[in-house]
Parts: sequence; structure tokens; C-alpha cells
Amino acid sequence: MKITQEIEEYDNLKTKVLKYVLYKKRTEQEVRQKFAENTGNMLEDVIEYLKQEKYIDDTNYIERSVDEYIALKNLSIKELTYKLYTKGLSKNLIDDYVLKNKEKLLEYEISSATNIVNKKNNSMDELELKQFLMKKGYMSETIDIAMGNI
Repeated sequence: MKITQEIEEYDNLKTKVLKYVLYKKRTEQEVRQKFAENTGNMLEDVIEYLKQEKYIDDTNYIERSVDEYIALKNLSIKELTYKLYTKGLSKNLIDDYVLKNKEKLLEYEISSATNIVNKKNNSMDELELKQFLMKKGYMSETIDIAMGNI
């Protein structure tokens, strides 16, 4: 009787977590936070199962999130990594991704900074614009390249 009850609880938890993950891609940390009341081996087992089945894959999450940010926003590499940290992703995974995709991210940062320079060029002088970009986390080399493109 007790075993069937545990199996039922496990299935219910697995179903809840799976619905949560399928609705929108989530990180392992987001799942842990959402289902914090279900601490213990049962949640660990569900997370391990979902990781094996690739429903939870933090590396894939990083790649997809970065591609989405690149397509939609003007961010510096620093802002990008900060957004990923806030999702509870490990520093090692994020650093590995940044190292492997350094050229792509540098090109993105330059085009991002150039877009901002072009938008704000009329309303800010050069010094204000440089300070604005520095506050946003853009590297000084990137700022110089973007300012040179106007």
C-alpha cells in the first residue's frame, strides 16, 4: 500500500515538473526553486530523470538564450553573462560558453554598441555616449570601434 502511494506521489511530481519545463525551457535551478517544498530524494530523482531525457539541459539553455538575446536585444557580453547568472546557471558553464564563442560574442557586442551609438548619437555628446556604454559593461575597445563607425 505504501509503495503504490510513493509511486503515485513520484508520478504526480514528475508530471508537474514536466509541465513546468515543457511550458518554457527552464534551468535546473529554476526547477529546484519552483518545487522547493518537494525537497528530498523524490525531487532529485525527477530532476535526474529529466536531465537524462534532455528536458533539462543547462548547456542547451545557455545557447538558446544567447541566440535569443542576440536576435532581440543590444547587450554587452557582461550584461549577457549577468542575465544567465540570474537564471541560476553555473559560472563554469557560462564561462565555457563565452570562451568557445568569443569571436561571435565580440562581433555581437560591436554591432550592439554601434546600434546604440547610432540611436543615441543625436541626443548625447561623445563623452556621455562613452560613459553610457561603459556603464552598460561594454569593453573600451568595443566602444572605440563603435564610435569610429559613425
